[in-house]
Amino acid sequence: MSEVATTTGPAGLHRLGSTPTCSDYAEVTAVRAQHPAAIAEAWARRRRRSTVTGSDRLMIVAADHPARGALAVGSNPTAMSSRSDLLDRLRTALANPGVDGVLATSDILEDLLLLGALEDKVVFSSMNRGGLAGASFELDDRMTAATASWTIDAGLNGAKMLCRVDLSDPGTLNMMTACAAAIDELAAGGSIAMLEPFLSSRVDGKVRNDLSPDAVIKSMHIIQGLGSTSAYTWLKLPVVDEMERVMDATTMPTLLLGGDPQTAPDETFASWGRALEIPSVRGLIVGRTLLYPSDDDVATAVDTAVNLVR
Repeated sequence: MSEVATTTGPAGLHRLGSTPTCSDYAEVTAVRAQHPAAIAEAWARRRRRSTVTGSDRLMIVAADHPARGALAVGSNPTAMSSRSDLLDRLRTALANPGVDGVLATSDILEDLLLLGALEDKVVFSSMNRGGLAGASFELDDRMTAATASWTIDAGLNGAKMLCRVDLSDPGTLNMMTACAAAIDELAAGGSIAMLEPFLSSRVDGKVRNDLSPDAVIKSMHIIQGLGSTSAYTWLKLPVVDEMERVMDATTMPTLLLGGDPQTAPDETFASWGRALEIPSVRGLIVGRTLLYPSDDDVATAVDTAVNLVR
């Protein structure tokens, strides 16, 4: 990818303009081993962009599931196991000029950064990944990934928090307390807090999210009240029935999430298109549905989603 690189620095690190880039995954590993300070340098030099420009709608790809041990897509339990394959798919998505940016944990973001894929992109970190999929403590979803201070210092647009509320699980309070503190810290730095609320419960030992309209509305009211200020709060919501009534529950800018693809692609895209007609919906933030489509054609899936947003 670095055909236009002009100089070579430590550990095979090239310079594309002012930003260090690697040409392949072996170089990324070499930089991590031999010149780790290059990552902070790359964040400092990266060309940044405002969150909202142009059409005011956003198309964001998401890839923070692996840090929770959630590697499955549909019926394939190991779909996201290969980091090089995931990065290939993310780079294909980010190469589409209609894709505004990416949401991921720091390890993935820094791989993309070193590969030069984050220039002029909106970037969101992912914060609370402590609720490992299937763990007894899954709903005690503490902050174990990016911090608010790192998000601000690295020049990211904001950070995302998963906010699953189970009224029978005491871990929910730990999550809410941690998220409230992070919202305040992000707001103090002028960064967005992207909150993803659900009402959740255990069914046969597995955490399930209630996707009924009333449950989504209740989760929104609980979570959008976190923190001392909501000035920088956005929501990340599933597409459910009665989306007009759901969106009447908030004035927060909202992006729609895709989730694990369970329906036919045409049906999924049609539901997104209907929801995008609601004024307070500001775009899509989608991961597995676009990165692992049933026909494995990432470019076409991404292009279809971009056309819906634009």
